Amino acid sequence: MSGRQHRETEIARRIRAKGLAAGRTSAQIADEIHEACASQFSTSRIKAHRLAHGIALADVIEQVRALFDRDQKPAPGIGETLLSAYESGLKRPGPEYLHYLCTVYRVEPSSLGFDAPCICGHGHRVLGPGGGENIPRPLTLAERDLVLHPMVIDPETEEDENILRRTLLNLLNTDTDLSEQLDGPVLGACEGIRRRMDETLVSATVSAQMLDQWEEATVSFGRQYTTTAPLRLLCDVLLELSAVRTAMSRRQPIDLTERLCRMAAQLSGLSGMILINLGDHRLARAFFRTGRVAADETGDRALRAWICARESLVPLYFGDAREALHLAKKSRDLAGNTPCVAQAMAPVVEARALAMMSGIDSKKEIVDQAKRALARARNAFTHMQEGDKEDLAFGYTEKQLYFYQGDVLTKLGQTLEAEVVLDQALSAYEDHILDQTLIRLDQAQCRLIDGDVAEAVSVATKALHLVGNEYLTDFIVRPATALEQAIVARDPQAPGLEEFRAALRRPRAKLKGGGA
Repeated sequence: MSGRQHRETEIARRIRAKGLAAGRTSAQIADEIHEACASQFSTSRIKAHRLAHGIALADVIEQVRALFDRDQKPAPGIGETLLSAYESGLKRPGPEYLHYLCTVYRVEPSSLGFDAPCICGHGHRVLGPGGGENIPRPLTLAERDLVLHPMVIDPETEEDENILRRTLLNLLNTDTDLSEQLDGPVLGACEGIRRRMDETLVSATVSAQMLDQWEEATVSFGRQYTTTAPLRLLCDVLLELSAVRTAMSRRQPIDLTERLCRMAAQLSGLSGMILINLGDHRLARAFFRTGRVAADETGDRALRAWICARESLVPLYFGDAREALHLAKKSRDLAGNTPCVAQAMAPVVEARALAMMSGIDSKKEIVDQAKRALARARNAFTHMQEGDKEDLAFGYTEKQLYFYQGDVLTKLGQTLEAEVVLDQALSAYEDHILDQTLIRLDQAQCRLIDGDVAEAVSVATKALHLVGNEYLTDFIVRPATALEQAIVARDPQAPGLEEFRAALRRPRAKLKGGGA
């Protein structure tokens, strides 16, 4: 206990002793403590009541837990840290915790410094200044509806959001090791928000203006997908997803519910895309599953197909080409005849999966099959809406089409065609370092297939030197490592190989400023 806290406790102890000797109630003693200590120690009203009872934080926690047990409720998540935050004014207790704190101190919320009726719908019996009972007025119907149906942020959600906010602040203000940031608590917070969104979707009035703001934020996150460091963007997206889930926890009119589900699907899908970039395929798949549940609620075939097409990239990038092919075909079936993003994206994934399964020694029929899929993608692209052709996250752009076409041709060993398309893709990608790096690695692969090992090493090394440390995730390291193995198989003593290895294995990342 600091000297300041010790003085505050000593003053409160003297006031309590005199008050008890004079026959005052705990509520009256709390008022006196607050009046004496607030100006000097910033003592809050809720803390004054604990001091008036002469008990420690742990005693209050045990009383709250006993009340939860009495009411046959699961053990609460409240602890000394959270209660201390209430007393210092850093946090405000939710309606349920406020009710039980009022029960412990036998006062109304206003006596604890919170201007709100209690969730129980009736007053807590208290003693007035004269010693007589002071029964609060009954709640109005409007007040009762507010306390019985609050838009509550539960403690688990609040803690997950705080973890993401702290991570975001660390990214903005300090040097942070990426691998440490993406472990443990951050992954748990991501999973917690996704799981509660699942629960809300299977169980689920916000103003139209707020919905408009959320929709604008969702579109904005899609634009930032190519320019913002992935972990920082993930924090922003998940905080928005958590806000949408909180709104969905109450039943909404049908038209608003559909808009909320659409945002939930898009934000979940975007989270999955970012997690692919961060190299966590398990959590990425989980978010895509959540996105599918949300998209199913909208009945929008195009949205459902988009989620499925984006999900197909997880097995594509992490080594299961057959699963990627299955999901791509499922996406194509979901899209049907509806002109949409998935109609262009799914055939490209099909072509890439076919190329991965067959390799550079592909039989002619596999090459023809993959090229037919690319032709279907180009045809579908011409029928897409113009706005979708400019959206890298929720749409499908011409440069993406170039990039993936070049990747397919590289994997098929069609290096002459691939070089032309990859050059077009690279000139188009001026603002997305992740795809620039993958394109350059494909170019290095083309050089290697053509037998120019030294040039392959040079191109690959340059690609890794250009990518910032904050982007050196498993998403980049995996294909670069595969390229290294192919180079070693061709020429273990290739010129420049050690420099390439050093660039590949440099420390993964000091994040500064969180942006690119």
